[in-house]
Amino acid sequence: MSPIKTFQEFFQQYMLMYRPFESQLNQELGKHGLHRAQWTILYYLVNEGPSTLVELAHYQRVEKPTMTRTVSRLEELGYVDHLPGKDRREKRMQLTAEGTKVYQKVRVTIDKFEQEILEGIPEDTQQLIIESMKAIRMNLINKESTK
Repeated sequence: MSPIKTFQEFFQQYMLMYRPFESQLNQELGKHGLHRAQWTILYYLVNEGPSTLVELAHYQRVEKPTMTRTVSRLEELGYVDHLPGKDRREKRMQLTAEGTKVYQKVRVTIDKFEQEILEGIPEDTQQLIIESMKAIRMNLINKESTK
């Protein structure tokens, strides 16, 4: 049996971490009646400002119909609404005042959760991992676009 290569161990550990993270994140979000896809939209709108459904779908790497369903639910909850666009077909979403309040409340819960699971990992190590994840994501996107 040959020794496990570093890149193999890296991705094995990522896969072993991803599901428990997603599950526990959804438990934390569930306390606020949200799930990860909804939270990601709120996060994006807070940090990027009003955005189209296409921009949101691209950010999450999902199809537009999937994004439409998720955004529709956030509209029903009163957390987002749409701005009139240059073109009637363009649906630009923004957070409502209620959505901003919910985001701030949920942010406290998620900050606590994320800080707990990063306990014992120095900030410089976190920064290195962040840069590595960004590079891997860009490699994936570039690989996808060359198909």
